[in-house]
Amino acid sequence: MKRSYHTIDNQGRANQRKLADFLTRHGQLLLPMVELIEQSRMAVDELIDVLGRASIEAVLELSARQVAGEPQQGKARQQDIVWHGGQAGRVCLKERKLRVRKPRLRRKGRGANKEVPVPAYEAMQADAATGQRMLEILWHGVSTRRYERVIAEMADTVGVSRSAVSREAAEASEAALKQLLERRFDDVDLLVIYIDGMHFGEQCVLAAVGVDLEGRKHVLALREGATENAEAAKDLLEHLVSHGVNPERRRLFVIDGSKALRTAINAVFGAETPVQRCRNHKLRNVLARLPRAQQAQTASLMRAAWRMNEKEGLAKFRQIAGWLEHDYPDAARSLLEGLEECFPINRLDVPRSLQRCLATSNIVDNPHSGVRATTRRVCRWRPGMPARGSAAALLEGENKYRKIMGYRDLWALKAILDGSQPATRQAVA
Repeated sequence: MKRSYHTIDNQGRANQRKLADFLTRHGQLLLPMVELIEQSRMAVDELIDVLGRASIEAVLELSARQVAGEPQQGKARQQDIVWHGGQAGRVCLKERKLRVRKPRLRRKGRGANKEVPVPAYEAMQADAATGQRMLEILWHGVSTRRYERVIAEMADTVGVSRSAVSREAAEASEAALKQLLERRFDDVDLLVIYIDGMHFGEQCVLAAVGVDLEGRKHVLALREGATENAEAAKDLLEHLVSHGVNPERRRLFVIDGSKALRTAINAVFGAETPVQRCRNHKLRNVLARLPRAQQAQTASLMRAAWRMNEKEGLAKFRQIAGWLEHDYPDAARSLLEGLEECFPINRLDVPRSLQRCLATSNIVDNPHSGVRATTRRVCRWRPGMPARGSAAALLEGENKYRKIMGYRDLWALKAILDGSQPATRQAVA
């Protein structure tokens, strides 16, 4: 049995043009898309995925017809705007620009500017989402020099230069920093504030993340400085106070062990504020001064001592330091330095369900590790670059934050900080 086939010529350009003409003639279903693009500037990527470039050209022609009416060759037109052929153009997608053929409209009569824009084409020129999309891809480990490899390969795709990628990413990260620094926390009851610093060449960025009574995490602010000094730390804390963080509210601070941070906390929030030193930082500092053969045993002993009450734990640490003193004096000194600051959560008798997440500043350090991965090749840090990059990474990480471990027992921490012990201590612990 013979089958009937409807064939078109094999030239891709001709087929595409015929498809666009067909969609234009039967374009009633596309009219809602025309309105969406003209009025709300919807992302055209979804439209490309469904119907391809031919649909974009059909949308452009339908938009032109709404302005100039149906094209009528060989007839005099009474209206002021007439069709004037077509020309090559380009529309903005998230990661690239796409070549299309757009209709031209002109105004009758003499004048300095006879060209009339096509509304849908003008809307497609807006690429506000390009910078944010580029920033997301860059923070996922794609350098500027390798950016073109993640762009879909299309014959008529316009290349995106490295300078354009850098410029768009800088603008998007600047917007992220501005958004972060404008946040207010008047209605957020923060129980815990984590502060950690990260070095970028000779510059340092201090970042603060807070946890409320429900266990939700909030990126609070950051501050860039030449070093992790007391003035930069004090500026950060004063910024929090000016944006709604009540300094009279007693809360727990978790820091990386910097003396400058402790000095700033005492100055802004009072010397009686409980401050927990990050145990992971302490552990790394000690193990870095030991040979590999001694590291595993020392780490196990330190972790076991942290599970004891404050008095027993301090005694055990001094015993470990005595064992290390003879052969590894640097490790022993590092272990004893600021030791009491590692036990505030033991001293406060915080529920064990909370101790793991309150003993380290990993909540801030994890987003910083993402910044390290994407900026490891940067050789020259200009002022402002570290703050912009950190703000973008922290805000991106905030979207993936979960509640802290043991958040159901935060009511007990609140009672402890407010000065009253929970009645059912054993049940909580």
